[in-house]
Amino acid sequence: MNWQTNRIVAMATFCISISCSAAGLDSLSLQDANASVRQALGKGADYAVSNLGQPNGFLGNPKVRIPLPASLQKVEKGLQMLGMGQQAEQLTETMNHAAEQAVASARPVLTDAIRKMTLKDAKDILSGGDDSVTQYFRRTTSDSLNARFLPIVKTATQKVKLGEQYNRIAGSAARLGLIDQNDADLDSYVSHKAMDGLFTMIAEQEKALRDHPLQAGNALLSKVFGMLAQ
Repeated sequence: MNWQTNRIVAMATFCISISCSAAGLDSLSLQDANASVRQALGKGADYAVSNLGQPNGFLGNPKVRIPLPASLQKVEKGLQMLGMGQQAEQLTETMNHAAEQAVASARPVLTDAIRKMTLKDAKDILSGGDDSVTQYFRRTTSDSLNARFLPIVKTATQKVKLGEQYNRIAGSAARLGLIDQNDADLDSYVSHKAMDGLFTMIAEQEKALRDHPLQAGNALLSKVFGMLAQ
């Protein structure tokens, strides 16, 4: 076959695949569709909270470990040169342990988002992109998670006096436009990074579910996400 024929065959195969997938989803009952999405959301939430909301959940995971903002890492190096490296290390450890404590409290917020999910939400998640489960959580829980995380983080960081120095230096950097305003306050920075880590782990679980639906350990999830993978 010449390249034009190959292209036509490829396009036809793609269209057939999309049609079959859509037909499969259309054949699902609303009950199955709704239940499968709730289970997928619950699976992602459980995975993320269980992995991160434990000792060294952030600190021991390079994918979510919280560093000082890139523009302020020179401050950390400076402290090390002044013999204050231990304090800089303590600040990093405190930030990550604060994030672990904060994420451990996230389950009620995520559970509430699952409870409030509508049939339209379920349909949008099933017909959405590869990270639609993660994006649903990000869209519906970010404000509530931040409100819950901040007091927990603040309590943890107040134990480290270096946190006050961080706020002074970062505040000046933010006014000069060197860093994002969210990074100018230690507690706000850690809270947002904790949420980023939470959504990263939810996305990891969602990808595993989409890539290997038959390993979901649940017949309904395997059925529905198996259709999406076709």
